[in-house]
Parts: sequence; C-alpha cells; structure tokens
Amino acid sequence: MNKKDLMEFLKNLKKTGQKISCLTSYDYPSARLLDEAGIDLILVGDSLGMVVLGHPDTTQVTLNDIQHHLKAVRRGATRSIVAADLPINTFDTVPKAVESSQILSAAGADMIKLEGALCPQIKAIVKEGIPVIAHLGMLCQQILIEKQYRIKGKTPEEAKRLLREAHEIQEAGASAVVLELVSPPVAQQITQELEIPTIGIGSGIHCDGQILVWTDLLGLQPWFRPSFVTPKADLASSIQKAVKEYINDVKTNHGE
Repeated sequence: MNKKDLMEFLKNLKKTGQKISCLTSYDYPSARLLDEAGIDLILVGDSLGMVVLGHPDTTQVTLNDIQHHLKAVRRGATRSIVAADLPINTFDTVPKAVESSQILSAAGADMIKLEGALCPQIKAIVKEGIPVIAHLGMLCQQILIEKQYRIKGKTPEEAKRLLREAHEIQEAGASAVVLELVSPPVAQQITQELEIPTIGIGSGIHCDGQILVWTDLLGLQPWFRPSFVTPKADLASSIQKAVKEYINDVKTNHGE
C-alpha cells in the first residue's frame, strides 16, 4: 500500500467499525506466519530487547537492532502493514527523529512508532511522507525513571493530560495512537473523541484495535506473562516436550 494512503485506510477502518488486529514480530518466520494468517499490522517493537535479546527492558535497544530485525520481518510480510519502533534516544531532536525514521523507512517500514506526545517530531516525520503511530500511556522507554509499569489515567489530572495529548498528536498528523496501560474508561473516551484509530494494549476492549507481543499470545515465555494477556496457546510446553524427545532419541541412538 502506498504510504500516503495509510492514514485514510486506517481512518476508514475506524469509521466502518472494523477492529485492527496487531502483533509484534522480530524475524522472517514469525512475520510470514502472521502475514499469512491475515494480521492487519505487524510491529517490529523495541520489546525485542526483552523478547529476543534478553535485556531487562527496552532501553538498551538500538536503531541498528530495529533495522536488522525490520529487514527480516519485511521479507516475511507481503500483505500486512509493517511498523517499526524508534528506540530510545533516536528521536530526542526533530532532525534526529527524521533521520532515524528515514533509515527505518528505507529498511522496509510502512510506518514508524514513537513514544510520547512529541508533536514537533511527529509533524516533521509526517512532512517527509512517513506515517506515524504515536504512543501514549505507559511509556516503556521511561521505565528507568518510572521504576514500575502502572496504569495511567486513574487520576483526573492524568486523564485530562492524556486526552489533551491525544488530540495534540492527531493534530500533528499521527495516523494512529497506541494506548498502553491506560485506564479503560479514559481509553474509551479518547477512542470516541479521535478521528484516528486507537490501538490498545492493556487498556480495555473499547479501543479501535489491539496489539500484543506475539510470544505472550502464544505462551512462548512462561517466565513472564502480563496480567492483561490470555495466551491462545502453550507453545513453550510443546517446544520443551519436542526437545526432550529429541534428546532422548539422540542419547538412545534412535534419532538421526
């Protein structure tokens, strides 16, 4: 799809009441499986820091990391929209945000996503012809400052700020906004007031779409399970069972 048409495409999904399905992906096989299954949007998220690279949070992910995994995902996704995160410290200034977005666009991203209500950066990136997904609520790149993951918008002051920021990023030209760990009533209000779609994660059912980390959905990492996730499979157990059978075959000379 032409990048210029993405904003209208997403707005039309919202207008017609079609929910937007989104999952993360970090490599070719997972991207191909998601794409062939019909997922609307694939995000090469900076969650790869924890999911793939084994870091405790997202703050050690680099632009090169995202670029590397994005290229693999792009090879596997031929139908789905592919978005990519701008990792921490890659969009601190407007020129840096534009440069980082251009790098990811050249690597295959249809859209880029950035955390926070950074309207000057959003405006500049959109001006370059690159659609933007904004991100409000819990900002994972701020975890070293916040110290914990918590629901946002529970106080009147936070709710008012989130609503104001949502309108500001829409005015700046964002095509969609991820609402992470936003109080469901506040997420519902934002969804009702915006023309652009909201994509929730841990923010209730009233957003225009939902996104999850694909390993959470499939039960691939039993050592960590967000409270708002209900896995649709238990692949970790299946993988361990297969590996144990293989080990037994090898040690008993029954395997090839």
